[in-house]
Amino acid sequence: MRAFVFPGQGSQKVGMGVELAAASAAAREVFEEVDEALGQKLSAIMAEGPEDQLTLTENAQPAIMANAIATLRVLEREFGVMLADKGACVAGHSLGEYTALCAVGAFDLATTARLLKLRGQAMQAAVPVGEGAMAALLGADIDKASELAAKASEQDICEVANDNDPTQVVISGHKSAIERAIAMVKDYGIKRGVLLPVSAPFHCTLMQPAADRMAEALADTTMNAFALPLFANVTAAKVTDPEEERALLVEQVTGRVRWRESVMAMRADGIDSFVELGGKVLGPMIGKIDREAEATSLISMDDLEEFAKTR
Repeated sequence: MRAFVFPGQGSQKVGMGVELAAASAAAREVFEEVDEALGQKLSAIMAEGPEDQLTLTENAQPAIMANAIATLRVLEREFGVMLADKGACVAGHSLGEYTALCAVGAFDLATTARLLKLRGQAMQAAVPVGEGAMAALLGADIDKASELAAKASEQDICEVANDNDPTQVVISGHKSAIERAIAMVKDYGIKRGVLLPVSAPFHCTLMQPAADRMAEALADTTMNAFALPLFANVTAAKVTDPEEERALLVEQVTGRVRWRESVMAMRADGIDSFVELGGKVLGPMIGKIDREAEATSLISMDDLEEFAKTR
């Protein structure tokens, strides 16, 4: 059985989607629809930069989604590989959960783009620039990272944000607490801590104002039935009920991205093959979580053609 998975923030790069758009009307239509929904030429920023505009959270989030959905549309329309027929479930990393919901028909494309634009703006506005930070703990498992985060907290917030794979956990919170944690990594048997080039401390309790804004937006948004079940970030469990998922998307803003556990839960549910659309971030993580799982990342037309031949 196969899962289709969708990458999160950090997978953006200038030039993304250009090859797909040049080769396929299906991809061009996605980028045009997103541009129209947002009232901006996001596709031009994706194609040409500047990079600092693309990495802005409010641009990066809808851009990553648009690129992944364009990849999916090309796979379906040009190569006849239909997600609902060829997949058993979907999942996405952080903003990728919205992409996954778009892929299974819970949200239409324009709605997904607008929600992610708002999500990016709300997350950026939740904490003044310079007060928050995130760091990747390399060579850390969840137990070591949790102990370190608790110790580094003191009067500040330092929490596990992303449990990515058995060798990498991301922490998030006040900058002072994150810097304390980085200084103490060796005491906890962690190889090193690296500050991440992000503009806000995602997936921690400092994001509560953003969660409140998303709760309002999602309450006013129609959510349709899913073509396939979704494994949610905050529970690492299967969801099929739109109302349950609506609440989980609000929790996700402040909650931990339980990616390692999600992959393990999908494996336990019978998934043996993972296909990442629009990035090459989750595939390598999945390989570290379970070496026996087959993981493929599809980015280019050649990738899609090769995949379609064997399916």
